[in-house]
Order: sequence, then C-alpha cells, then structure tokens
Amino acid sequence: MTTILPAGLGVSVRVPASSANLGPGFDCLGLALGIYDDVTVVTVAEPGVVLTVTGEGAATVPLDETHLVARAVRRGLAHAGAEAIGLRIECVNAIPHSRGVGSSASAVVSGLVAASALLAAAPEDLGVQALSDADLVQLSSEFEGHPDNAAASVLGGAVVTWTDDGPDGPRYAARALTVDPRIRATAFIAHTESSTSHTRGLLPDAVPRCDAVFNLSRTAVAVVALTREPELLLTATEDRLHQGYRADAMRPSAELVARLRGAGFAATVSGAGPTVLVLHTADIPSELCDDPGFTMVETSISDGPSVVDARPADAANGG
Repeated sequence: MTTILPAGLGVSVRVPASSANLGPGFDCLGLALGIYDDVTVVTVAEPGVVLTVTGEGAATVPLDETHLVARAVRRGLAHAGAEAIGLRIECVNAIPHSRGVGSSASAVVSGLVAASALLAAAPEDLGVQALSDADLVQLSSEFEGHPDNAAASVLGGAVVTWTDDGPDGPRYAARALTVDPRIRATAFIAHTESSTSHTRGLLPDAVPRCDAVFNLSRTAVAVVALTREPELLLTATEDRLHQGYRADAMRPSAELVARLRGAGFAATVSGAGPTVLVLHTADIPSELCDDPGFTMVETSISDGPSVVDARPADAANGG
C-alpha cells in the first residue's frame, strides 16, 4: 500500500560533483568534489511537477517529470512505499554538464537525498523511513549503470565500488575511504563538452593481459596513496586501460594531462572527460595553469551531501 505524503513538506539539499576512475580505477574509484548543486523540493496538492532550473544546464535540461531530479525523487519515495501528489522543484546548478564531473549522477543523488529528507520530515504516524546510504548507492547507480560517480556523491570523500549479479539485476555497493588531509584537488574544467556514451565506444572489448595487470596494481596503490601515502599519487594514477584509447577524441585534455604529469603532478582525465583532475600536495606552478581551453578550479574533496533545510508540512505552509 502506498503512503501519500502531505502537501507542504519542504527540503533543501546540497550534493557534490564527482570524478570517476582517478586514472586506473575504471568504473570502480571515485572522488567527491567541492562543487555543488542545490535542490529544493516541496510537496504540493496539485498533480504533476513544477520545475525551475538556474545555472549550469538551465537552457538544455527538461523542465517536467522527465528531469533527472524529478525522476529520482519519485523513485526514492516509491522505494520507501510513498508518493507525493505533486512536486515543486527548484534546482540551482553549479556542476558543469557533460564535462566529466558527474553532473547526471549528482542530479540523481540530489533527487534521492531530497526524497529521503522528505520521508524523514513526514509525520511519524505515516510510518515511512528515510533511505539508507546503501539504498542511495543502489538506487542512484541503477540510474547511472555503474556506481563510481553516484557513490562518491552519496558517501563523500574517495570511494571504492563494485557490482554483483543479483536475482533482480545488478547489486551495487561502495565503501568510503578516509582521504589523507594533505591531498588537495584541482579541476581544470574543459570549455568543451563530451558524451560518455561516445567515449565509452572508443574502448576495446579486450586489452593485453599486461595492461590489465598494470591497472590492477595501480588501483591497489591508489587506495594506499589516497589514504596515507600521497607521495605515491603520481604512480597510483597511471593508467593503460582507457585514457590512451580516448586521447585522440580529447587531444587538449590528453596534452594537459601529459604536461602536468611531466612536471610531477598526478593528473588524470576526470571520468569520461574532457575535464582534467589533479590530486596534489604541493602548489601547481602558475605556468602550468594557464590553458585557454580550461578553467582552473581549486576545489576541495567534499564530505558528501547535506540536508540544508527540512520543514514539516505546517512550517512549509507557513503554519
């Protein structure tokens, strides 16, 4: 039986961007970045979705039930056996779209975290419960088809993720890593966009065994580098599995990565690109930062999403 949430519940959430792969950890390593989308959701008595978007992607995303945030709110509520008659959603986006910093994953996680906060703000006599972190990882990864970006936006920090076959489809899981506080993150946000589906299509179905072994070793080293020995970051971010195959499709990104790595900085293509991520402990020299195709953003490693505000129905209605 579905529980109908009362009109007037209101929540505001903030969800971070993310970078996937971190070099060798293709589809299994991720990192939450301190660039955020802010989403406010209010339940209303009128059926349907009223949605507004400002900031990144405002001119290109749908403004109806098909928007990722709206779909994710509905999915999160349904998972808990609940439903809202109507929704009013406001998105203020700072995460660049189609640049390799997890904008779609953050949109999905925003909707799911908002749904969880609505459930938590609902009257106790309705008997609904907020979603767990495991629920959030599973549901968001179902949207994405892989858990690295989504899990980073859910759990914050760095994450290791994996996928198992389940009787009802893939089961997604993740664990957070405590990142060494000396590590800093700088993103070179590309001025051009890329398509994840296109860049995935550039990858071969099989790779040499030596390359597979190389990436396995570097992924293991990455866990050590991220958590306690950042001096290993340059070695830990080496990759033979995907970046080389994509290089011709994003030549400026590949050249920037090579230039930064040549100077001793652990640079990688962020996710499917074309943004470049650098993990470092020392300042990046100014002569390496000036590239007309990118905007340098000295960001942080995010602790994860937050519920900025949650109002029960009477408060949201001014009662």
